[in-house]
Amino acid sequence: MTNTTSKVMVYGANGYTGELIVAEAVKHQIKPIVAGRNKSAIETIANSHSLESRIFDLSDTATVAEQLADIDIVIHCAGPFSATAKPMMEACLQSKTHYTDITGEIAVFELAQHFSEQAKQKGIVICPGVGFDVIPTDCLASQLKEKMPDATHLALGFDSGSGLSPGTAKTSVEGLGQGGKVRKDGKIIQVPLAYKCRTIDFGNGSKNGVTIPWGDVSTAYHSTSIPNIEVYIPVSPRRAKSMKRLNLIRWLLGLSFVQNYMKKKIVQKSKGPNETQRKKLITYVWGEVKNDKGDMITGRITTANGYEVTYLGAVEVARFLAEYQGPGGAFTPSKLIDNQLVNRLAGSSDVVFS
Repeated sequence: MTNTTSKVMVYGANGYTGELIVAEAVKHQIKPIVAGRNKSAIETIANSHSLESRIFDLSDTATVAEQLADIDIVIHCAGPFSATAKPMMEACLQSKTHYTDITGEIAVFELAQHFSEQAKQKGIVICPGVGFDVIPTDCLASQLKEKMPDATHLALGFDSGSGLSPGTAKTSVEGLGQGGKVRKDGKIIQVPLAYKCRTIDFGNGSKNGVTIPWGDVSTAYHSTSIPNIEVYIPVSPRRAKSMKRLNLIRWLLGLSFVQNYMKKKIVQKSKGPNETQRKKLITYVWGEVKNDKGDMITGRITTANGYEVTYLGAVEVARFLAEYQGPGGAFTPSKLIDNQLVNRLAGSSDVVFS
């Protein structure tokens, strides 16, 4: 049962996923303080649930820390996290507030590790990626590691029919200019877009998969210590070729005015699915480990769509932190709670290993 004396804040509560998290929290008798910089939107959400609201931006860390002074747990939902995670983490360190977010950005997970020692000293938890980014893949990676303790290579992937929310769309646009990323011999390295292609059965038939710079390139290493990590999504061979061609103009895609133009256009077209659509969507998650002897183990799990997993996961982690008595530091979801977390979320199957 959630500790009702713990104060939770959902920052960026007026975003698509933020609203879902607020509604789920209320179902669990949590009365989060809803916060963000858009006064009218935040107050509308607060009034609809009879909740307290706070209006502030993240431009001044000291001011943010003041707003968090009485807050025990933050669920940070205001992306792009490349711009917003650092000031919120720094403010949480000052106010001694547990930090969680719903990012999938490698740089944010690495930033969390950078702040780990400070978090230990302050006695707070920093745990980014408490939604679909990255609970299912993180837990699957950890379970595969248990099956093969001497694994040296890890591949993860997922096939989801969920469309992009505006926040996720912005993050995807930023990724075009930065290229791909994989982990090799323990180090995160930059690689071209669509760096590798391979045929993968994510759980719903064989498809062409390509590498993407997903958060697990960071998190799975901290959860498993496996030194070589790649993450895949299904992409048609034709689209994969188009992605490869983008490498020729990646320098252009990274320019600020091009980024701003693409973000504006893609966000106009990006709307998360409604409740009926979400209920029909299933996500297929796949993982594979290998060792130096060439042995291989594969794991597959199905989950609810990414948005459902995100609001369920974010609230579940907040409920856990409300009772948390352990040490501070930076954690992945599987390290903070356990690697069965995904299995307990509504809509998840058992993991099938082969």
